[in-house]
Amino acid sequence: MILELADIRIQPGKQAEFDAAIERGLRTVIARAEGMRGFKVNKGIESPERYILQVFWDTLEHHTVTFRQGPLFPEWRAIVGPFFAQPPVVEHFTLVAKSD
Repeated sequence: MILELADIRIQPGKQAEFDAAIERGLRTVIARAEGMRGFKVNKGIESPERYILQVFWDTLEHHTVTFRQGPLFPEWRAIVGPFFAQPPVVEHFTLVAKSD
């Protein structure tokens, strides 16, 4: 399993609107993506315009090819993109260890 970690910075004062938009986008778009196994999104306490999005994929290609180059990506970006203060920083990770 691959973890996509997206560090998202939104425009100041738009947190409530973005909270609703990102949840809608995750549940209506990302949830339909092939190879997607789950997601989490957290909002910063000290930096309330900062969000950390975690999406779990079967393979790296499910995110980078199937999703990013497919028809769902523009739908996703139309929902969340208008709130971005800058492009998100996205990286991918593999699991080393976890608790039970």
